[in-house]
Amino acid sequence: MARPRFMPDNFTLCLIAAMATASLLPVQGEVAVVFGWVTNLAIALLFFMHGAKLSRDAIWAGATHWRLHLVVFGCTFLLFPLLGLALKPILAPLMGHELYLGMLFLCALPATVQSAIAFTSLARGNVAAAVCSAATSSLLGIFLTPLLVMLLMGAEGGSGDTLDAVWQITLQLLLPFVAGQFARRWIGHWVGRNKLWLKNVDQGSILLVVYGAFSAAVVEGLWQSTPLLQLGGLVLACCILLALVLVLVEQLSRRLGFNVEDRITILFAGSKKSLATGVPMAQVLFAGASMGAMILPLMIFHQIQLMVCAVLAERYARRPEVADPLAESA
Repeated sequence: MARPRFMPDNFTLCLIAAMATASLLPVQGEVAVVFGWVTNLAIALLFFMHGAKLSRDAIWAGATHWRLHLVVFGCTFLLFPLLGLALKPILAPLMGHELYLGMLFLCALPATVQSAIAFTSLARGNVAAAVCSAATSSLLGIFLTPLLVMLLMGAEGGSGDTLDAVWQITLQLLLPFVAGQFARRWIGHWVGRNKLWLKNVDQGSILLVVYGAFSAAVVEGLWQSTPLLQLGGLVLACCILLALVLVLVEQLSRRLGFNVEDRITILFAGSKKSLATGVPMAQVLFAGASMGAMILPLMIFHQIQLMVCAVLAERYARRPEVADPLAESA
């Protein structure tokens, strides 16, 4: 029996199921701590496998792709804040002043790391460049986000423990990637022959992140703390912001002459905001009850961006495959 055209792909259905399960059976307490460790291990495995898959030539090409990195950083730390300010006449009435401040906080955050790279991999984009851009964006955000918050809304607060944040990024992402590079001589060919297994690791890590993030939102009272009308306005505002960013990023990368693999990387690395970075930063920058209003827009935007990017990644993945000599070289 043929699959109906209107039916979403299996991965999108899994994302919907993860969100629904988290709404009904959110992971919490000690179980949430264990689940967090499992998610971190899955992400570390993802980076290890990408380290084993990519050749040194591919990594060097990605790291030195400065035009792509400048566009990603510009979209993350300039385009988002400017759109947040420009859209105030539309966004503020939809959600109220406090949640609008949360949207400005969202706009000041760095890009995601694991999901941006996973979606780039699923869509067969420039994974090496995505690794470099996303990781660097997360590091830059440690310094730039508090400054942008003060510029956008006058909030005061420290930047937190910078050395600890750098260490966490290094431990969870960069060390597994380097270990994968070291192990490439032994398992590189196996990884190249088992691309479906790597795809399952990509998708599995995203599903774990979605379930964990949405569980945390539900436990914090996502469905009780905000009036339904205001919540609907927030969802609409997040959709408007994401749609504008996706269109502008795609058009900008196309006009600058990037190839399709680089455009995919720019799209997924330059249009996403990090929940994992945003929540700890909110705990430092904001105090008391205001923190809930600061992170609720990020929680909603995070779920929407994952759903939309999953669909986009699957559409890009269906294009004809072309061999990449850099990825295959030793």
